[in-house]
Order: sequence, then structure tokens, then C-alpha cells
Amino acid sequence: MLHRPLVGLLSPRPTDAYKAGRNRPLTRGQKLSNKALAAVRAPVEHGFAHLKNWRVLGKVRTDPRWATALVRALLVLTNQEVAR
Repeated sequence: MLHRPLVGLLSPRPTDAYKAGRNRPLTRGQKLSNKALAAVRAPVEHGFAHLKNWRVLGKVRTDPRWATALVRALLVLTNQEVAR
């Protein structure tokens, strides 16, 4: 039996976007919710896309704490490069 995490149930905002069906268009509130969710997700998705350019992350086989520090440092460098 698969269990779904309770994150979506306990958080004040949805974690998944609403999807329209063939005979069930989205309401105005659902469209606004999808737009707000997309605005929150966009910077995170862009960050991950930029981090994928750093190929060293594919070879990281070390302590997770050190890897986290590496990712944070690379993100700072990437943000500086993107902001130029």
C-alpha cells in the first residue's frame, strides 16, 4: 500500500497544481492558485536548472553536509553569474 505524505494536507497552500478535465474547466480560484504556485516554483526550478550546469555535482560522493555546502557555494556563484 502506498502512503501519500501529509505535507499537502497540512500546509496552507497546495503542493500540486489543479488540472482541468475534458468536461471540467478550472474555476477562477483554481487558476489563481495555479498562478501563485507557479510564481513560487519558478525561482526554484531556475535554480535547479542552473545547478545542473555544474557537472561536478554528478560526481559528488561525500558527506551530505559537505555536499550541501558545495551546492550553496555553487548557487551563490551561479546567481552572481546570472545577475551580470
